[in-house]
Amino acid sequence: MNQKIYEELSFTDDFMFCKIMLDNKDICKEVIELLLGIKVHDIQYPEKQKTIELTSDGKGIRLDVYAEDGNKVYDIEMQTTVNKDIPKRSRYYQGMIDLNLISRGAEYSELKESFVVFICLEDLFNRNKSIYTFKNVCIEDKDLQLQDETTKVFINANGSRNNLTNSQIAFLDYISGKEPTDEFTNRINLELSKAQSREEWRLEYMTLLQRDREKFAEGKAEGKAEGKLEDIQNLMENLNLSAEKAMEALGIPESEYEKYKEML
Repeated sequence: MNQKIYEELSFTDDFMFCKIMLDNKDICKEVIELLLGIKVHDIQYPEKQKTIELTSDGKGIRLDVYAEDGNKVYDIEMQTTVNKDIPKRSRYYQGMIDLNLISRGAEYSELKESFVVFICLEDLFNRNKSIYTFKNVCIEDKDLQLQDETTKVFINANGSRNNLTNSQIAFLDYISGKEPTDEFTNRINLELSKAQSREEWRLEYMTLLQRDREKFAEGKAEGKAEGKLEDIQNLMENLNLSAEKAMEALGIPESEYEKYKEML
């Protein structure tokens, strides 16, 4: 399990991305304007890394950066690895955001315009575009939009730079690993340097890192136990052995017999 130490974190690492974006409203606001091509007035953060859990047994979500601007809401996700479930994740996130707004007592007509943005370091769609913007349109008449005020945007940091502004190019170059080249990316880089010396953030990250390592170790231990259990069951079924004889044949210590018996 390879994980970076705190001093190695870059702006695209989830922990640092969230900290810088949520601690610097101006940077967050400019990132949103840059990627969506819209004017943002004054964003507010209802809470840090907003968590939405609508039911006790349902699958909740933790949003990286959730911000509101009057009648608009923005969810900005940093995605360093690309996998096929991202489009459906965007659908799920958008639905959960809407349900969260409704659960606060809003009527359907009061639902805010919502933007879900995934900043990816690779091309999710393999079309070599840097920005993919999706809205709901009529299949039979492409000029007819549903007007449900939902937008999903997927950024490809390494896509074609055609039709991009200089600011967009500088930002995408920066998150793809190049040096900062304009005022905005230099400002982000300065905040990154400041963040790397913030002891409280370092301690928080190390605590999360240790928790992840413990969960990983627990998962490995459970996986080994499940593997041994399957071996025991196979010997019992195929060779008609008792549980004790099967465990003895597998070299399992007697001290662990009861544990596996309870699992059978």
